[in-house]
Amino acid sequence: MKAVTEQDIRSSFVNCSKGEAKRLPMPRNWEELPWDDLDFLGWRDLSAPGRSYIVCEHEGELTGISLRFPSQQRGFLHRSMCSLCLTTHPGNGVSLMTARKTGPAGREGNSVGLYICTDLACSLYVRGKKTPASGARFKESLTTEEQIARTVTNLHAFVAKLHH
Repeated sequence: MKAVTEQDIRSSFVNCSKGEAKRLPMPRNWEELPWDDLDFLGWRDLSAPGRSYIVCEHEGELTGISLRFPSQQRGFLHRSMCSLCLTTHPGNGVSLMTARKTGPAGREGNSVGLYICTDLACSLYVRGKKTPASGARFKESLTTEEQIARTVTNLHAFVAKLHH
């Protein structure tokens, strides 16, 4: 992913108001983000449990999405798989994240959900730069590049659902 500015991010959000986008917190450690290893920028809102954000390139446009997820605790023995990168995590490592749809459907309360790594570090898991806490990545016959392409394709399919 190309490095982006705070203004780029704030103006990219498609499923929240301009006022909400103006107030949302930016990722911490901005200067240290591994841009070359990111397929999308994802971060949690530490001031509002259950809120996260994703910014990605979608159809040639920078697209920001506001997400919500339940904050209930699951047992450590419970395992779930991320729908984007196919990494499995124990406990709360994967959350059902929901995004309000755009336009009239979103104003009526319609949303789309997907199971995603709670820490939104899918890009780093796929590249082997981060290891899930006692979770695992299955050995695959796909190359890392093919796994990256699959992750990006899965994300684009999710983003596209916000507009329909």
